[in-house]
Amino acid sequence: MFLKNKKICSLLLALFMVLGIIIPSTVFADTETIKITVLGTTDLHANIYNWSYEDGKETEDFGMAKVYSVVEKVREENPNTILIDNGDTIQGTILSDDLYNFNLELKHPVIDVMNFMKYDSMTLGNHEFNFGLEMVKKIQEEAEFPILAANANYKADNSYLAKPYIIKEVAGVKVGILGLTNPNIPRWDGPKVEELKFISPLKSAEKHIKEMKEEGVDLIILSTHMGYTSEYGGDGADEIIAKFPEVAAVLTGHAHVTEKQKVGNTLVGAARNEGRQVVRFDFELTKKDNKWIIGDSTVDIIEVKEYEASKELKEYAKEYHNKTLEFLTKVIGTASENFAPASEIPGIPEAQLRDTGLIDLINNVQLKATGADVAGAALFASGSNLRAGDLTYASIFEIYKYPNTLVGVEVTGAELKAYMEWSAAYYNTFIPGDINISFNPNIRVYNYDMFQGVDYKIDLSKPEGERIVDLKFKDELVKDTDTLKLAINNYRYGGLKNMGIIKGEPYFESDPKSLRSYIADYIAENKTIAPIVDNNWEVIGEDFNHPLRDYIIEQVKEGKIEIPKSEDGRTINVKAINAIEMINAGLIPEEVLKANNIKIEEFIEETPAEEPVPTPEVPAVETPAPAPVPTPVPQPEVKPVLAPQKYVVKAGDVLWKIARQFNTTWEKLAEYNNLKNPHLIFPNQVILVP
Repeated sequence: MFLKNKKICSLLLALFMVLGIIIPSTVFADTETIKITVLGTTDLHANIYNWSYEDGKETEDFGMAKVYSVVEKVREENPNTILIDNGDTIQGTILSDDLYNFNLELKHPVIDVMNFMKYDSMTLGNHEFNFGLEMVKKIQEEAEFPILAANANYKADNSYLAKPYIIKEVAGVKVGILGLTNPNIPRWDGPKVEELKFISPLKSAEKHIKEMKEEGVDLIILSTHMGYTSEYGGDGADEIIAKFPEVAAVLTGHAHVTEKQKVGNTLVGAARNEGRQVVRFDFELTKKDNKWIIGDSTVDIIEVKEYEASKELKEYAKEYHNKTLEFLTKVIGTASENFAPASEIPGIPEAQLRDTGLIDLINNVQLKATGADVAGAALFASGSNLRAGDLTYASIFEIYKYPNTLVGVEVTGAELKAYMEWSAAYYNTFIPGDINISFNPNIRVYNYDMFQGVDYKIDLSKPEGERIVDLKFKDELVKDTDTLKLAINNYRYGGLKNMGIIKGEPYFESDPKSLRSYIADYIAENKTIAPIVDNNWEVIGEDFNHPLRDYIIEQVKEGKIEIPKSEDGRTINVKAINAIEMINAGLIPEEVLKANNIKIEEFIEETPAEEPVPTPEVPAVETPAPAPVPTPVPQPEVKPVLAPQKYVVKAGDVLWKIARQFNTTWEKLAEYNNLKNPHLIFPNQVILVP
């Protein structure tokens, strides 16, 4: 009997061993674990190559060619990898905006490259709508991956402009990707989206997350073209996360910031613009009772500068890149002479000291495009110039480096003055003996605007906030209650509005057409252009008649005196050279002083040495030994607590102006006074100044 049972046991054991080879062990296991990775890109803005067309050189810290190297490496690590994008993808460079986005017949290079990279989805961003719905339809047709926008519907029949979501099965796991576009698109592209209505992201998420669950989704990912927190109200991902904690991860965007956090069990990630970073979400899922459960989950930010650009992608996109380079070198006109005059003092741009044809060119283009009364523009780099000879699109980069768009907005006379005073803070106050005008070390070159359409003077003998004098429009003094149309770029408009200096909404927006394109059109139309200067503004309140001025300037030219820069080197000419200070410091040779009839005693106030006071003789007296003095015990220093100063707001005040009066910042005042909206203050309101 024992022998028979032994034979049966041996047979069963052999059978189980054979079955173990044929049938995976997971059949007999209670659980199964899988790892899924989701890579996210955001705000790529059509940067295919790691190349700056503005600077004409290769870069190391952005571009889809860099992103693709990251993607390839992660896919090699984990084949269960999904690649998604959340918008502002097809706009933003010369390649896209000036070549391909205005020609619907051409294959779109960014979508073509995304097909090559094998994206799994893309959410529409607000800049996808800059070129109208025809462009949106075009990229939908060309994309070999779904384009998403759950909250953009046609008004006529409530149908979707794009797919709300997709469910992609990866290693047996159903991954749902819900795309939510920015609901504020009508604010920026109203006429181009009249056919559409944009539903609240929270409301749309509620509807579609329910549908995805009904379809058996295991892992819910949100790809949203909006920030983590709200911009205008009701457009922040945080509201969705709070209501739907079952969402595994949210890829945010639009804000061009890095985001990396875990809110409850939901991962939140965002990358900087232009493909500088890639967001990586990792999920470990375990199957229990035929259901996938998320265990460990992490979010990371990958810096693309640590990777080589993909040669394979660059070869694939070479045609698009080369066509852009050809476009940049095509002659569009001629300059009869240089538009910026040579500097009197090396290192100090003349175009920031007086009216020049360079700034007048930019401002006149802005006035013509917007129909405005007044325009403001900056010198974007200290060496900016439109040089004599043939002009190409690349020439424009030297005078206007950034792809800003143009904004027209109505302002009051008071707002215009406040803006001009803000700009005039760029200059340091003149001190007797200064031989040059100098600049505020805390203000960058590109944040000093000069104006066209009005006549004005900047008085450097006066303090900041009181320098703009004789401001006239059409020969009449500008009153605070006047209304004027102002043309500025979108960057300046946003900054002025955030500071509370201007309040109006634009009556004109050129987006997606850049100001550079308007300048190029002007050159192409006129063929040959010459600098035109109307000298509508000047700097006053300085006196450069010191006899040593010519000598000191010559010393600068010979490299013996250096024009001071800010500590970070980003602001030039931060302190005037003062002849009196140089004399007092003994830096002017005696023969130079004599040649200019300067007597050193006129400048140096010597304090006569005091005569010693004779001590009267005192007869010696025997005195007892002094009593021992106890060693003092150190006491803690008592610092006086100063009561805050009180400032009463006057009509026309803004927080930044008040802050400057007290040598602080508007951010500190806002925090100290617990101001919910620091850009909204009222006459007679008390501001406490610590």
